[in-house]
Amino acid sequence: MNKEVINSELKYKAVRSSGAGGQNVNKVSSKVVLTFNLENSNALNDEEKIRLKEKIASKLTQDFVLILTCDDDRSQLKNKEIVTKRFFKILTDGLKVPKVRRETKVPRAVKEKRLLAKKTTGAIKENRKKPKL
Repeated sequence: MNKEVINSELKYKAVRSSGAGGQNVNKVSSKVVLTFNLENSNALNDEEKIRLKEKIASKLTQDFVLILTCDDDRSQLKNKEIVTKRFFKILTDGLKVPKVRRETKVPRAVKEKRLLAKKTTGAIKENRKKPKL
């Protein structure tokens, strides 16, 4: 994954925010929409593209375009920085290769401890019974 090439492939669009905010919302286009075409990206190899398609499938459109928006701040520049950070976090999380889990044996000490506990509880229950005459 080459961050510089990916950064050049990102498309930003400023849009007017919705919701409360008075005149500022009506006048200023502070909401930022980021789009990234996963299929046509030159920064990712085929293996990375396949992994991302599986991991972030719910966030992609049918054309494999990732669309992220941010209207957290009143500043367009800050919203652009926030949405870029979110994008790279999604990308790095999607590209993580999970560790292969190897099965391990149950240690002998653990088995012996369990058997000892069973014997002691059995002895306690045995002592509760009436004695046989």
